[in-house]
Amino acid sequence: VFQGRILARRFVGQETRYEVEVKTPYRHRFPLVAREYLWVPNTCGCPPLREGAEYLLMARRHVNYERTLNRILLQDDGYARPWTPREDRLVREAARHC
Repeated sequence: VFQGRILARRFVGQETRYEVEVKTPYRHRFPLVAREYLWVPNTCGCPPLREGAEYLLMARRHVNYERTLNRILLQDDGYARPWTPREDRLVREAARHC
């Protein structure tokens, strides 16, 4: 779970790749750097992410069977909400209980 700002969007084959500036990592099981690529396995714009906007994102790490592909994946039903101070407060409160 992290707060990120969408810098760019690019369609690569049947997937969408977003360049994201990681603002605040809240909970992560794998290391995040200041800029990451976030992959969505479609080109329909689901979930809709606008360039320049900030979001609270819950993504997972995807490593293929051969371990040749390691990326951050936001699934169609993944959590992507526009970032607000309220979302920040809710995530910080939830982190205390988890």
